[in-house]
Amino acid sequence: MTWYAFYGALEQGFVFGLMVLGVYLTFRVLEFPDLTVDGSLPLGAAVTSVAITSGLHPVLALALAAGAGFLAGAVTGILNTKLRILHLLASILTMIALYSINIRIMGGRPNMALLGQDTVIDPIIALGIPPHMASWLLFGAIAVAAAGLLMWFLSTELGQAMLATGDNPQMVTALGVNTHSMIIFGVGLSNAMVAVSGGLVAQNQGAADANMGVGTIVAGLASVIVGETLLGVGPGRVKRAIVAAILGSVVYRLAIALALGLDIGGFSFAPSDLNLITALLVVLALTAPQIKSRFGLRRRAC
Repeated sequence: MTWYAFYGALEQGFVFGLMVLGVYLTFRVLEFPDLTVDGSLPLGAAVTSVAITSGLHPVLALALAAGAGFLAGAVTGILNTKLRILHLLASILTMIALYSINIRIMGGRPNMALLGQDTVIDPIIALGIPPHMASWLLFGAIAVAAAGLLMWFLSTELGQAMLATGDNPQMVTALGVNTHSMIIFGVGLSNAMVAVSGGLVAQNQGAADANMGVGTIVAGLASVIVGETLLGVGPGRVKRAIVAAILGSVVYRLAIALALGLDIGGFSFAPSDLNLITALLVVLALTAPQIKSRFGLRRRAC
């Protein structure tokens, strides 16, 4: 792997780190399978692109993206809790609707370019940092800050209520907590982080596309599982799980970069093999503890 490929993998790992934190919040904290993220990632990119081309500051554009993502997630939560639609189906319905909404936001076009527009990366490059390092340094700082804020939030009274909602909703309801509000707010917060990630991706690659969210949930889940496997995260270890989510996002992108650069006897992976590589990584991460356990037992038996 070349240094440029390594920096590119770091950049991808950190810029999608916010997305992985959002997936962790719904998948692990709320036990809510949420496919809305496949639509809220391009939603954040679309809102950011339109806001920047309209003259808004790139940071304010990300704030608008966060608000739009929160609304999208809240709609999924309302469909599930108030209209009693199965959580998986509710998120699929929102995701499908967002595809059309995103094209509407971009003025009826499936994509929108940001070439020549100011982005959040420009001030970092203006400090004299080379462009190939400025992106991952900025996105790394944002990912670490977001992880710290999420740790703080989950230690507050509201965050503890959200954790308890995912663990034991019956007990939390008996204690007077409104689980419907917790789910709506939690899914909204998750998609706000995913939308900000989409806004950063659009500013980094210079364009937003209505199809850029395809496979987001798979990549997010793969990153969460890979990170938890590497750090050996167990139940109730929230701070360790959040660190694992960021680590998993970076390791997942590095593994993808390594796989795409692999050349064994003339065989190599193509970019179209991305989903196959992702599936293999998830299978490896899920079965690694069992393989390690069996290998350990055999060594003791010998």
